[in-house]
Amino acid sequence: MVGAVGAQSGGRAGTPYRRRVVHIRPEPVLPAYGCACLTSIVPSLLSADPTARDWMPEPVRAASQVVLLVLDGLGWDQLQARAALAPVLVSMEGGSITSVAPTTTATALTSISTGLPPAQHGVVGYRVRVGSREVLNVLRWTTSSGDARAVVRPESFQPHPPFGGTGPPVVTRAEFAATGFTSAHLGGARLNGWRLPSGLVVEVRRLLEAGEPFVYAYYDGVDKVAHDRGFGDYYDAELAFVDRMVGDLAAVLPPGAALVVTSDHGQVEVTGPGITLAPELAADVDLLSGEGRFRWLHARPGTAARMAATAERLYGDMAWVRSRQDMVYEGWLGGTPSPEIEHRLGDVALVPFEPVAFLDPSDTGESRLVCRHGSLTAAEVLVPLLVKSAPGGGG
Repeated sequence: MVGAVGAQSGGRAGTPYRRRVVHIRPEPVLPAYGCACLTSIVPSLLSADPTARDWMPEPVRAASQVVLLVLDGLGWDQLQARAALAPVLVSMEGGSITSVAPTTTATALTSISTGLPPAQHGVVGYRVRVGSREVLNVLRWTTSSGDARAVVRPESFQPHPPFGGTGPPVVTRAEFAATGFTSAHLGGARLNGWRLPSGLVVEVRRLLEAGEPFVYAYYDGVDKVAHDRGFGDYYDAELAFVDRMVGDLAAVLPPGAALVVTSDHGQVEVTGPGITLAPELAADVDLLSGEGRFRWLHARPGTAARMAATAERLYGDMAWVRSRQDMVYEGWLGGTPSPEIEHRLGDVALVPFEPVAFLDPSDTGESRLVCRHGSLTAAEVLVPLLVKSAPGGGG
C-alpha cells in the first residue's frame, strides 16, 4: 500500500515543485495461532471435550459425523468478492480465520493435519534448505539431485502424527498417494483416491455411510486455475463449479453430520514477470529458498546484517524485510523452532505486501504463475471456515 503526499522541495524561482512520495507500509496479518486459525480445526473436531468446538460455527458443535473439506487456494477475500458465483458457500454459517506463515500449501496443509504451527512441525515453506546447500521442494519431495525420499525421509522431516495418530480416512487425488509430502503430512491416514472431482463426492458418501466419524477431503482445482489463469473467467467458472460440488457434498450428509469447509491460503495476482535481486544484494546471497512471495535469502558467512540492511533499503517500499530472529520473535511461525528446523530457514526474508514476487533463477517454473501466495496480506492469510449440517439439521 503506497501513499503519496505533496511536499514543497527544491525550487529556484520558476522551478516546479516536486512531489515527495512517502511509502506507508501496512502491518502483516499475523496468524492467530491457538485461536481462530487453521491449527485449531482438527484438534477441535477430534477432541473428546464437548466444549472444544465452541469457537466454531454452531452446526458442527454437536455433529456426530464431520467432513472437513479443504479447498486449496480459496481465500476469504476472493470468495466475498464473488459471492454471487457461490450461493452454497456464502449461505453456510461461519466466517474467516487465519492461515499460517508462510501462506503456502505445504506449510498450511501440514498445520491443518497436525494441528501444529510451522515452528513445531517443521514444514516451514514450499522450498526449504536441507543439508548444507540443497533445497528441498516439499510438494515434489525433490532436490537438484532428484527424488529425495531416501535421503530426506518424510516421517523424520515431519515426525508428528497427523490427526493425533487416529488414522482417519482421507479423500484426495489418487496420484498423491505415493508422494513424500503425503507421507509427511498424512502419514498413517487411510487414503481414498479420486481421479475426477465427481469421485470425491462418491468417496465421501461411501465413508459416511460406513459410519466414519471424521472424513478429511482435499480438492486443489481453485489453486491450480488461479496459478495458471489468474482471476478472470476461468477462475470464476472454477469457483462456480466448486460451489456446486460443495452442494453435492452437503446433499449426501446423513442425519447428524456436518460439512466443514476451509482453505489453506488465499491468492494475489502479481504484476509483471517478477523481480530478480539487485546485484549488490545478490552478492551477499549464498542460497535462495522459499517462494516468490516469501523469499528466504541465505547469507554468505559474515554478511547477514549487511544483507538485511541492503534488502530493506532496496525493497522496503514493497516488502516486509525480516531477519530470521525477528520473525521468530514476532511470532510469525508460532514459536521458537528447534535448531534442526531453524536450519531450514534463511537469514533474511523478503515478504511482499505489494503484488510482486521475488524470483529464484533455479526455480524457473514459478516465474510462469499468475496468482501467487506466501505473504501475510489479508488476501493471502484470511481463509473461510464455513459449516453446513445435513438437510433438516441445524444449519
